Amino acid sequence: MPGRKPSEVAAQEAFEEAGLLGTIVGKRPIGSYHYEKQLSRHHCILCEVTVFMFLVERQLDDWPEKAERETRWFELSDAYTSVDEGGLAEILRRVLPVGVGQ
Repeated sequence: MPGRKPSEVAAQEAFEEAGLLGTIVGKRPIGSYHYEKQLSRHHCILCEVTVFMFLVERQLDDWPEKAERETRWFELSDAYTSVDEGGLAEILRRVLPVGVGQ
């Protein structure tokens, strides 16, 4: 989204993909990772995802990509073992408070 700050884009994505309203915490991302996005049967592109801490204030009952997504809530101690993206799992593991889930 040209012309917008990465944190603004992250908040917009949280709304579009999960119906989340809230506030980005801090000015800097907590990490980033890469993944391959499948565009068609024979074509994929490498994407970089920048991850921000987001304080969720509310989840809407309906949002733009609801039909395309499965929403589940986890304790942080369970979240990093439940995601498919290894880079995201590592970011979640790093933000896990020391001693929790170990």
